[in-house]
Order: sequence, then C-alpha cells, then structure tokens
Amino acid sequence: MKKLLFVAALLSSSALLASAAEPGSIQDLQERLAKLEAAAKPENGAPLKVSYVKKKGLTFADDERFKAVLNWRLQMRYSFSHDEDPRTAPQFGQGNDNSFRLRRARIKLEGYVYEPALIYKFEYDWPTATLLDFRFSYEKHKALSVRAGQWKIDFNRERVDSSGSQQFAERSIVNREFTVDRQDGVAIFGRLFDGTLADSRYTAGVFTGNGINAVNDDAEPLYLGRYQWNFLGRDLPFSQSDVEHHEKPAGSLAFAAATNQSRSTRFSSGGGGNLDGFAAGTDGQYAIKQWMEETAFKYRGFSLQHEYHWKQIRNNTGGALRRMRGAYVQAGAFPHYLVAAVPKQLETALRYAFVDPNVAAANDIRQEYTAALNWFIEGHWNKVTLDATHFNLARAGAPTLREERVRLQWDISF
Repeated sequence: MKKLLFVAALLSSSALLASAAEPGSIQDLQERLAKLEAAAKPENGAPLKVSYVKKKGLTFADDERFKAVLNWRLQMRYSFSHDEDPRTAPQFGQGNDNSFRLRRARIKLEGYVYEPALIYKFEYDWPTATLLDFRFSYEKHKALSVRAGQWKIDFNRERVDSSGSQQFAERSIVNREFTVDRQDGVAIFGRLFDGTLADSRYTAGVFTGNGINAVNDDAEPLYLGRYQWNFLGRDLPFSQSDVEHHEKPAGSLAFAAATNQSRSTRFSSGGGGNLDGFAAGTDGQYAIKQWMEETAFKYRGFSLQHEYHWKQIRNNTGGALRRMRGAYVQAGAFPHYLVAAVPKQLETALRYAFVDPNVAAANDIRQEYTAALNWFIEGHWNKVTLDATHFNLARAGAPTLREERVRLQWDISF
C-alpha cells in the first residue's frame, strides 16, 4: 500500500507543479498538497521514519506496526593452499594454488509486521543465488514462542553462529560432518527462569529433513530438541569472540539431539548431500541419529567454546551401520587487557578439532590445529582475520598425511 501511495505521490507532484504555473492556483495547490500528505500517512497516523542505525543497518519504521532493517554483507578471502578443508588422501598435497574468492555476498532484511511480536527475517546469498532464510516468529511471551519457515535450526552453536560472527575465517572441520543446517519446518522455543541460576533456553521442532527449499522425501520428518542452561544466570547469544567485553562472566552448557531419515547424510547452505564414502541416496535411504554436547563462556575479553558430536547413520538399503564422532575446542583473548600497549582491536585465538569418520575403523582420524589473529575495526561488522591451519590425516598402514593453509579475510557489513 505504501509503495502505491509513493507512486501516486510522484504522479500527483508532477501534476501539481504543472498546475502551479496557472494564475490563481496557489491556494488550490496548497489544499492538494495537504490532502496528499494526509493520504500518505500509515493507517495508524504515525509517519514512516528512515534512519541508519550503527551496527544494525538502514531502518524503516513507524511507531507500532512496521519495522524493516536492511543490511548488506561482503566476505572477501585470499587463501594460500586449500580454500576448503582437505578430507581424503587424494586432497592432501594438492593445495598449492592461491585463490581469491568473494566467499559470501548477502542481503538481509529483518524486523516486524503488524506488531513487534511478529518478527520476520529474510536472507539471500548472491554468489550462489540461494534463498537462505525466510521465517516468521511470534515472540509475545519470552517463555514460549513459535517459529515457522526456513532457517538454520538450533542444533549446535558453531553452525548457528553467523559466518560474520566467527572467530576464525571459517568453521572447524567438525561442522561439515555433523551440522543439521538449514531446514524447513516449525519449532517452539523460549527462555525460562531469566536471571536466576536455573536460567535456561529450549528448542523443539519438526522439519522436512531434506535441507533448504525442499520437501520431505518420505513419511519420516526430522525431529530436533535442544536444551541450554545459562549456569551463571546470564544469556550467551550465538556469536563468537568477546567483543562486548563482558564485565560479568556468562556461560552456557547445552545438549541437543536430532533424528532424521532422508536421501542425504549431510547438510549445508546448498541443501542435502552426502559424506565421503556414501553414495547418492534414494528417498528415505539413510536413517540418522545424532546428539551433541556444547559449552560456551565469555568474560573480560576471554572466550571459550567447545562441542562434542556423535552421529549414527544406518543405510536402510542393506542395513550397513556407521558411527562417527568429532569435537572442537577454541579460545580467544584480547591481549590489551593484560598488556595495555597492545591495541584494543586485536584478538588472538586457537582451535583444535578432530573428526573420526568411522568409529569401527582404526587410524582414520582427521585433525585440525588453527591459530588466528582478528583486527576488529567495528566489532564483527568490520573486521580482518588472518588464520593458519595445520591438518593431519591418519592412515592405517601408511604415513600420516600433513597439510598447511593460510587465509586472509575481510568481512564487512553495512
């Protein structure tokens, strides 16, 4: 409706300017302008306000019924050796190329409609031409809210953390094997006992289980449950690095579980796919059960984050069973708070991760050791990251394979 009024205003303005040139038309022009201004107001009478809010974006809002926050994000990365993580023996030793990539270029629109409790979010990625998020949440009551649409469902912190709020240039090697990623469906969630030692968050949902922009391929949906205990009575949003410099410590301990049956054994922003060693599946071929434990902590510039994952994949065609496990731990700190001469914008971080792709097989564990430097120009909204990684791949009856990689990345949102 507002767009139609804006177009009408443009057309009417042209006509009014033309009529203003005629003798005796000034009074008529003033009356017409007054009528046009009244018609362009929203139904509740509040004028539409447009502003740029720092670390949020371009904001359009009236007083009660409508808000839209628009922002863009670009992530540019230069990689020495592999840009992607080497996983199999043939991929080790093949990363001698240097590459520059526009890794992510996204537009985001979020806000509320009709009332502040009806919240929406839209996100689109240009390089892959993919609709990532489009969801609506009704959050009238803190203890019980409902969400429907497509989004990164709340399974594990590392994946739900935006790629723009990472401590390293990219997520750990654990992410590809165990993330549930974006799905279509509905969930309930909420926060309980806010500010007490029992402060908690929970999520429970039912999803198609076939990744983004897809329908279910069998009669079995994806079921997900997550419980997070904020054991110090303070919530920890999904974001890495303590750029907020928490003056009071905040920590969480979470557990999550999911079951699914589909043609896929892994998921990503591109939808469903398959892990190494699994053939492309048919409808409902792979039955998956998985769970994870997660810890996070922030205090005065120090941050700690950890996850442990377990996953079971059963091939319903033939009955083969594979169990996997993996974990990572990462920590970061701002040296300035120990040595005042070090600039406040600098953060150092370390991460260790491992993936055991088949618990029943010996000597097949893959490991990652990564060190990073972050220079926060404007928090996570404008930062430069330099990280270096050493990879190991153990092999039964053969020498362990090793590979190094360095990445330089600029991530900016506006």
